[in-house]
Amino acid sequence: MKGCAAIIVAAGSSRRAGFDKLLAPLHGVKVLERSIRAFAGCREITEIVVVCPEERFRAINAADMETEVPVTRVDGGSERHESVKNGLAALLYTPGFVAVHDGARPLITVEQISRCIQTARECGAAASAHPVTDTLKRANEERFTLPEQVDREGLWCMETPQVFQYQLLLDAYAAVTERNMKVTDEVTALQLIGHPTRLVHNHGPNPKITWPEDISCAEILLELKHRRNTL
Repeated sequence: MKGCAAIIVAAGSSRRAGFDKLLAPLHGVKVLERSIRAFAGCREITEIVVVCPEERFRAINAADMETEVPVTRVDGGSERHESVKNGLAALLYTPGFVAVHDGARPLITVEQISRCIQTARECGAAASAHPVTDTLKRANEERFTLPEQVDREGLWCMETPQVFQYQLLLDAYAAVTERNMKVTDEVTALQLIGHPTRLVHNHGPNPKITWPEDISCAEILLELKHRRNTL
């Protein structure tokens, strides 16, 4: 059975954060490096392509990481889906499956990565996610609530990794290119070719670092995890 390659997308400019969030330290380890090391520690992963600027790649010394799988780099595109396509083109080998992950989600665990890969082997497509538990409201442009009720039943918050059969993902992105569409994740791309994705409930925190305060929250989550593991 062919292995699973990982494409870690880290090509963004971090404009909303106001600083390079991917190089921010979390307990002494940079955000992007934590994401890479999680995939490098997963036995199903056969290679890792990091989609990011060369300076960012050098800043975390990714090329010198002592990992059992090759870690290479490629430039990103102007849109996220173009960055993923660049990552696919840069793979050293033809894998059976591909896991796409946002580099700004540094708290992903090896166990959740493995669960997503196993589910993709069963269904062809899988994605880490968690169910919506908050009350949802729709608002107008002035942020006043509208009377419409938003039913949260069956609603999930999408995460990464998102794992797919290699050929399925190629077909999905061919459809994206053909229709000249912009997609924000691979599950949306697969919907264009009519293929559903099985969601894998992530019971642990897997936030995306977007704002400066997200770094502090991630630090707290890491500290709590460390305390639990040392009890």
